[in-house]
Amino acid sequence: MKPVALTCGEPAGIGPEIAVKAWDALKERVPMLWIGDPRHLPNGTPYQVIEDAGQAAALSPSVLPVLPHTFGGSAERGSADPANAQGVIDVIARAVDLATTGAASAVCTAPIHKKALKDGAGFAYPGHTEYLAALGGGCDVVMMLASEQLRVVPATIHIPLAEVPNALTPALLRRTIQITHKGLQTQFGIPSPRIAVSGLNPHAGEGGAMGRQELDWIAALITDMQAEGYALRGPLPADTMFHAGARTTYDAAIAMYHDQALIPIKTLDFDRGVNVTLGLPFIRTSPDHGTAFDIAGKGIALPTSMIEAIAMAHRMATTA
Repeated sequence: MKPVALTCGEPAGIGPEIAVKAWDALKERVPMLWIGDPRHLPNGTPYQVIEDAGQAAALSPSVLPVLPHTFGGSAERGSADPANAQGVIDVIARAVDLATTGAASAVCTAPIHKKALKDGAGFAYPGHTEYLAALGGGCDVVMMLASEQLRVVPATIHIPLAEVPNALTPALLRRTIQITHKGLQTQFGIPSPRIAVSGLNPHAGEGGAMGRQELDWIAALITDMQAEGYALRGPLPADTMFHAGARTTYDAAIAMYHDQALIPIKTLDFDRGVNVTLGLPFIRTSPDHGTAFDIAGKGIALPTSMIEAIAMAHRMATTA
């Protein structure tokens, strides 16, 4: 089995320490390698520098295999150094290259600090996902948050709530459904995915009394795609979609905006949620949290989401 490639993320955050903790938890069953500057690893980390990703699988059960990447700045925990920005960006590109050439089975990315990347290297992307899409050839992607209890995809992501009704178009929702459907088939091994689609408005508009998008086009789009062979239900009231009984009726839910999607999964499984990017020509997962500068270097960062992200990447690679 090819290794999962772990990026270092922002070296002043918790990325290096949770990567080491996750490796220690998974080393007997998931081959992996870490890309970054070994100076940034916690003191006492058992690691071995490698020259080729092919060396990783044999070493991973006993030491953390490291593909070294020299960074330009320091890594004082809790304070991002803009001199490290280009290194963070380049490590992501190296991991993607390993995955697209078949040297790695998947990419698992540690959290980045977008302002540090912009200040230090003029990073032109809103975040990880958009940069990965560019590295993947400019493909259309969607963000899925996944755990054992729920998979959910927001159709619109990091925009103000007031902008959602205009950003949410029939073309966007159709594309989101299509990418989610294909990702469930190819990366999660579900031949005939069942997808629940929420409404935009409270009570899915309640017949137009609380908004007309459901009547004007969402319901019609779902009907059209059902006729094309998609197993869809909706538009459904978002407040009744996520209880235990409802979750047994679908393989993934599509919500219309960020909080409508993320509040349920973070309530159900806060520590184990995994960010999965669907639509890329390679597998990418990430822990569902940030750099956590306030606790970096204190040894208290929980690796749970990173463990789940690496394990999920490995399962997806095995399925694919």
